Parts: sequence; C-alpha cells; structure tokens
Amino acid sequence: MKDMLVKTDHPLDVLISEIGKTDVLACYQCKKCSAGCPVSPDMDILPHQVIRMIQFDMRERLLNSRTIWLCASCETCTTRCPNDVDLAKVMDVLRQMAINSGEPLGDSHVPFFHSAFLSSIRKRGRIYELEMIAKYKLKNREFKKDIKLGIMMFLKGKLKLLSPKIRGRKEIRDIFSQVKKGVIG
Repeated sequence: MKDMLVKTDHPLDVLISEIGKTDVLACYQCKKCSAGCPVSPDMDILPHQVIRMIQFDMRERLLNSRTIWLCASCETCTTRCPNDVDLAKVMDVLRQMAINSGEPLGDSHVPFFHSAFLSSIRKRGRIYELEMIAKYKLKNREFKKDIKLGIMMFLKGKLKLLSPKIRGRKEIRDIFSQVKKGVIG
C-alpha cells in the first residue's frame, strides 16, 4: 500500500476510491456526517468538507489537517450517510497517506497518540495504558504535563500496573500483519 500511495499521481478522489473502496463522488453534501460527528467541534475541517476537499484534490491541506487525526473512527458518519460513503474508511486512508508522505505531521501531537495507541493494540491486543502513555510522552517530550491527572487516574484504579491478559493476541497480530502486506485494508 505504501508504494502505491507514494508513486501515484492520481487525483485524490480516485486514490480514495481505489484504496478505501468508497465512492466519494456520491456525496452531495447533505452534512449528516458533520451533524452526527461527536468530535466535529474540535475539528479544523468538518467531515462533509473533507469529502468536498477530496473532490477538489486538496491533498496537502487535508493531510496536514487536525481532522484526520481527531476522527474517532466511531463510524457515526458512515452510518448516517444516505449514499453509503464510508467516511470513517476515508479518514483511515488519509491518515495512512499522511504517514506515508514522509512530511512532518503538523504541529499536533495527535499523530504521536495515534502511533502509541496502535502500537499497544498490535503488541497486546488491547490498550495497556501505562505503556501507551510512556510511548506517547517519549515522542512528544512533554514529560511533566498531565502528571497530576495521571496520579489521580492511578489512585482511582484507572491505570493498572500490569498489562491485562486477553485471548486472541495472535489473531490481532495477524490482522496487523495482513494490513501491512496489503491483504486487507
């Protein structure tokens, strides 16, 4: 997938349609996606505007936006779309394109959080909060920020010292491996 994204000069809507297997040209800007999005108040570009910017091939602006990193992938937008545009999948593709572009990922720390989150899931099959926080803090270098919050969470039992055990860790690693190979997207 990485090679395909880096070498191609296709317009963004064609790329998204090929990789994300959703027809972004089907969107007629009804704005149901933006109205239902739980994190839209914090986004710099609303979900329906993301689709319009893809249609206008505004690649650089999209890949540098906070929106693609703030998307919670809750699929509310996808569920509400009357034309079956899978906006959650589109956001996944845009995040991957931003990572593969090799360009700095904006001034936001959200990509660091995203990376730490996926690393924890890949390694343990679920989030191990202490490890994820440590990886995130090592990347953003803000070691003292949120110490008070961390202590309060620990005292309330929200941060466990040991990683929780789950079944199916091998299957989750296999999923990540297949995504990396491009078998599933």
